[in-house]
Amino acid sequence: MAHLINADTISECSEASTLVDGSVISTVPDRHGFLGGSQYSPEPRQGPPPVIVLRRERKWLKMLNTWNFYMERNYRKIKDRCRKGIPMSIRPRAWLYLCGGRTMMNNNEGRYQECLTEPGDPKCLEDIKKDIHRQFPQHEMFNSQDKPGQQELFNVLKAYTVYNPKIGYCQAQAPVAAFFLMHMPSEQAFWCLISISDRYLKDYYSPDMEVVQRDGFILEGLLKKVCPQVYRHLKKVNAEPMFYCTEWFLCAFTRTLPWDTLLRVWDIFLCEGVKVLFKTALVLLIGCLGTPKSRKNCPGLCETLDRLRNPPEDILSEENLIYSINRLDLTERDFREEHKKQTIKLKTEKLSKENGLDRS
Repeated sequence: MAHLINADTISECSEASTLVDGSVISTVPDRHGFLGGSQYSPEPRQGPPPVIVLRRERKWLKMLNTWNFYMERNYRKIKDRCRKGIPMSIRPRAWLYLCGGRTMMNNNEGRYQECLTEPGDPKCLEDIKKDIHRQFPQHEMFNSQDKPGQQELFNVLKAYTVYNPKIGYCQAQAPVAAFFLMHMPSEQAFWCLISISDRYLKDYYSPDMEVVQRDGFILEGLLKKVCPQVYRHLKKVNAEPMFYCTEWFLCAFTRTLPWDTLLRVWDIFLCEGVKVLFKTALVLLIGCLGTPKSRKNCPGLCETLDRLRNPPEDILSEENLIYSINRLDLTERDFREEHKKQTIKLKTEKLSKENGLDRS
């Protein structure tokens, strides 16, 4: 009997999936819509019991119905519930409220459609068209030009370039916009993208990437405080922060983390802000290079960067990563001081370069 069950299972698997370039490509999407790739997760999620999920859903619905009260008088409760994880059925609405997208949408009725009707910058539109097919190509929404996902993604990105022509389009916005579209209608995704681009990650998408560079040095300074051994290793192999944190920050980990873990990180990120990205990055750095053995196995720059691009699975697991983020020994003061220090340093270096150019 056991042999027959095993054979049936193999038969089912072979019919539902194929192996392409060493990666399983399924004809049946996982619970998040992926058909394959590194973020494909066919195994059922071991979440809280249904009775707890139902109780959390009711609490969230009550909170969303009196949102202004909680934001003004009981923000701690919102924070605690985000850290526990937002129920999947509530998540799209909760994210829209958390990032302020709902308020912007209500205050700018019809603006999204107006942006779509305007012609837009030809260069931005051409760049967007080149990038559309690269965004989550193994997700059922975006794996074909015939499906509405790619067109909706184009619309959201185009509308943003019209809304904020100063920034226009940055390649790293595409996975963030696609990520939102997996959870909500295009107009809501548009306002959420605006919130991320113009508030949470303000100036990240500017051409000079100066703010991303500054935040890379802030990350390095925080790492020196929480795990000096890893900090020294990165210095020893000449691993500049921009070598490993650029995609993490610009894409807010949408290209890096397993999907269930990513959703939990974003629950907290949209509630607590960009410091959550720093904490996530620190947990990955420490998890990858925190032991003498792991550092010994990465004697040079190439080995170190390869390790950071392919973190061990146990570090990336939902519960482990969220637990590690929440227990990091960092205070608001630590973030403020490092931010101030790196901002002054960057301004000083900029002035020095400008003065040098003036003399020449």
